[in-house]
Amino acid sequence: MPGTQGPTGAEPPVERIAADLATAVGRLSRRLRSASPDSLLTPTQRTVLARLDTEGPATTAALARAEYVRPQSMRLTVGALEERGFVARSPDPNDGRQSVMSITESGRATLTSVRTAKHGWLSQALTAELDADERRTLAEAALLLERLVRN
Repeated sequence: MPGTQGPTGAEPPVERIAADLATAVGRLSRRLRSASPDSLLTPTQRTVLARLDTEGPATTAALARAEYVRPQSMRLTVGALEERGFVARSPDPNDGRQSVMSITESGRATLTSVRTAKHGWLSQALTAELDADERRTLAEAALLLERLVRN
C-alpha cells in the first residue's frame, strides 16, 4: 500500500497503518456494495439479516446493541425488512412485552443473492489482480483483521 513502509524497510508508524487500512477497507466496502444487485438491501439491512441468519432470532433492542445504533434506528431497519417479508416477528418467549425477529426464507434468499454477487466480484478481482503469494498474504491479513474486530 502506498506510504505504508519507509525507504529503510522500518516498521511504519501505527498511525500511518491505521489511516491506510481505514482508507483501503472503506474503498473495498464501497466497491462490494456496488457489486451486489441494485437496491436489494441497505448496508444496515444486510448486516441485520446476516446477524439473524448466523446468530438466530433476536429482539430489536439486542440487534441495536450489536450494531451500535439507537433502538429507534433499528426499529426503522427491522420495520423495512419486515415490510418486505425478509424478517418475521413473533412474541418473545421470555418477555411477552417484546418481540423476537427471525429471518424468513425470502430474507435468506435475498441475503444469499447479495453475498453471491459480492463474493463473485471479489473472487474475480483476487484472481485477476493478485498472484498466489499475494493471495496468501491477503488470507493472513484477513485473519488479522478478524482478530482486530473480534471484540
